[in-house]
Amino acid sequence: MADERPFSIRELVADDTDLFRELLGVLGRAFDDVDTFTRAQPSTGYLRNLLGGEHFIVLVALRDQSVIGGLVAYELPKFEQERSEIYIYDLAVALEHRRKGVATALIDELKAVAATRGAYVIFVQADPPDEPAVALYTKLGTREDVLHFDIAVKTT
Repeated sequence: MADERPFSIRELVADDTDLFRELLGVLGRAFDDVDTFTRAQPSTGYLRNLLGGEHFIVLVALRDQSVIGGLVAYELPKFEQERSEIYIYDLAVALEHRRKGVATALIDELKAVAATRGAYVIFVQADPPDEPAVALYTKLGTREDVLHFDIAVKTT
């Protein structure tokens, strides 16, 4: 059966800095924090290195060549066995494209990417007030209630 969704999913590579910048705008609007995501963006060289990096994964959903959503993930190599975990750091879909399977399609594609990298699990954090995210991840995975701590970096 042919894929009939009105968008495509693409993994970004080092040359895709313009699409990544477009994704930053989508993330900023989705998280109501445009300033953080767009005001002081990294240089093109930095983004090329990041996108070309071995452990950085970016998937975007495209409709009519425009980014309508995406996810940013990190592959975390493990030390106790030769395997890795994938951590979804950010995932967002533009407001007008939500509830149309975009986020699920992004995660499904990440599952395939994770399998090719030898990962054994994908994990993500969701804040309880974000009910749509909690519902999505509950549908796709097993819930674990954990505590999250931010530890300040030592300054000299």
